[in-house]
Amino acid sequence: MSRMRVVVMAIVAVVLTAGVAAAEDGVKIGRKSFFAKFVSAEKVEGAAALQYDQMTRQAFQKHALLDAHDPQVKRVREIFEDLFPHTFKFNDRAKDWKWEVNVLRSPSINAFCMPGGKIAVFTGIIEQLNLTDDELAMIMGHEMGHALWEHARERAAKVNLTNIGSRVVGGLLFGQTGEMIGAAGSSLAALKFSRNDETEADLIGLELAARAGYDPRAGITLWQKMARAATGAPPAWFSTHPSSKTRITTIEKNLPDVMPLYEKAKAERG
Repeated sequence: MSRMRVVVMAIVAVVLTAGVAAAEDGVKIGRKSFFAKFVSAEKVEGAAALQYDQMTRQAFQKHALLDAHDPQVKRVREIFEDLFPHTFKFNDRAKDWKWEVNVLRSPSINAFCMPGGKIAVFTGIIEQLNLTDDELAMIMGHEMGHALWEHARERAAKVNLTNIGSRVVGGLLFGQTGEMIGAAGSSLAALKFSRNDETEADLIGLELAARAGYDPRAGITLWQKMARAATGAPPAWFSTHPSSKTRITTIEKNLPDVMPLYEKAKAERG
């Protein structure tokens, strides 16, 4: 084996082991699952776009889609604009996605980001948890993390490969997104992710928020609020976002990797 080939193989091995964070500061996340490659990103994102369009149309008809001039919509979209420039590190295709950000009037404590950047935040999660901008940025960053790391695409591929039914992509339905949507709301928006997926999304959201100048320590207060809200009937967000002390521990463990990014962004903002 030539010396050059040995060097190249060594470099490849280092890159594959280090993951996305090898060349940059920030959180340490392993590689994306290879399972995702078995399903077309375009098909998953196309299905999500259709489902999102149907959902927002139904919400509009039921007067549950907040107007672009509503203060809550402006707030959510401003936070998104701060987070968006930092998404490319995690998925370079994100710059070409047709991102959409909407707020739905609903008491449900819920939010999601579908494949291809289709975001919905329910008024219930903002109002019932009395979210600060930092906490809202953590929620949005987490949901964007699922889309950026293509967890839905990975999930669809795993379902397809293990032959659990034949309804993959456009027909793969996973529960309800909110009471105003009704039975037709079953979609990729309510997909249940694995514990590892949730941890990856937590870490991506942590870094997105920090780089955008939002205090990543808000992840701790957010989950404390979520835990208090879980007394009695669990919020809708818990059906796809299991909460535990482990999540707060994960955030605390990774704060040293993102606090310098936050301090830098805060200084640049003046």
